[in-house]
Amino acid sequence: MEIEIKIDKQCTVPKVTIVTDQMTEAIQNLVEKISEATSQKLIGGFKNEMFEVLDQSNLIRIYTKGGKVFAMSEKGEYALRLRLYEIEERLDNKNFMRISHSEIINIQKVKSFDLSFSGTICVCFDDGSQTFASRRYVSRIKKILGI
Repeated sequence: MEIEIKIDKQCTVPKVTIVTDQMTEAIQNLVEKISEATSQKLIGGFKNEMFEVLDQSNLIRIYTKGGKVFAMSEKGEYALRLRLYEIEERLDNKNFMRISHSEIINIQKVKSFDLSFSGTICVCFDDGSQTFASRRYVSRIKKILGI
């Protein structure tokens, strides 16, 4: 595969052109990756009645409590208006993993996984907080982690 990049000062919106003799699975995957990289995946939350756009790299975990959805960030806790499944669709699936019906975690913010609990996993975060994976998700988590 050849890759060619042209710098044009007149171009205000980047344009990607793929030239191929046929559509293959590899080309389709490339198109999907480019689409994912350029799509807007913003998540916003409320803190002290102020709305902020949250940086995904600062998110520690997203969870439900009392029927509401919250995001724990390095900057504090935010109330979200989206449902958990809608947030999951917007998150970068390389860095985020669902650990229960009601919680998604940022793998990059995990300090350790404690497997000593029978049937579940305790997730310890860099900030000292911890949470537990539900039994239903333990096998998926182990598969993702290569355990």
